[in-house]
Amino acid sequence: MTPIVEIGSDAEVVGRRVAARIAALIRGKPDAVIGVATGSSPEPVYRALARRVEDGLDVSAVRWYALDEYIGLPPGHPQSYRSVLERLLIEPLGLPTSALRVPDGTAADPDAAAQRYEADLVRAGVDLQILGIGVNGHIGFNEPGTPFTSTTHRARLAESTRAANARFFSGPEEVPHECLTQGLATIMRAARIELIATGRHKSAAVARALYGPVTEDCPASALQRHPHVRVSLDQASAAAAAGAPTS
Repeated sequence: MTPIVEIGSDAEVVGRRVAARIAALIRGKPDAVIGVATGSSPEPVYRALARRVEDGLDVSAVRWYALDEYIGLPPGHPQSYRSVLERLLIEPLGLPTSALRVPDGTAADPDAAAQRYEADLVRAGVDLQILGIGVNGHIGFNEPGTPFTSTTHRARLAESTRAANARFFSGPEEVPHECLTQGLATIMRAARIELIATGRHKSAAVARALYGPVTEDCPASALQRHPHVRVSLDQASAAAAAGAPTS
């Protein structure tokens, strides 16, 4: 089915709307399991959610699961996804770091670490997965060509993804080449999915994901097969939403 598309005037409006739905989920299920992504698109969501906590929303029993993590960054590296999510989500929500689960990118055996994380996700059951989307259509670090049947796994980053992420590092050579990521089948097990895309540069990827063929060449196109997906766009990326169901 075609995902529901919601268009906001800018990224902050998008963030507030998504945060309102997350807050409603938490009020109805205080121990909800929520999958969280890094990148610029979800950041307004986390800021808006922190404001709701300041206004009294209780998130103390929520469990947060990271979508992915770089392999090889030392513990505490400011661009590890654990550090980023602690800084942007966990600390502003007033939570202990133990509330956040992240794949172990420092493990001696990354493949075994991926299997452990997958098993943890299966036990937990994800109520809501937050996603961004890459310009090549990747979700998580599932690059084009990743099988739809993939579970949490070790993956090699496309050079386009490394180039896009270089702005967070002091130089492109510092961006890791490998990661641990939830697989496409893992993501699709979530009861609900929120995909957020902001910026004109994401418009083409959104169009392929929503209206193109369902193909492993565009990993996000798998979301067309999920029954409960909402896509939140700002005006800059909204050209991709022409003709979609809206609310």
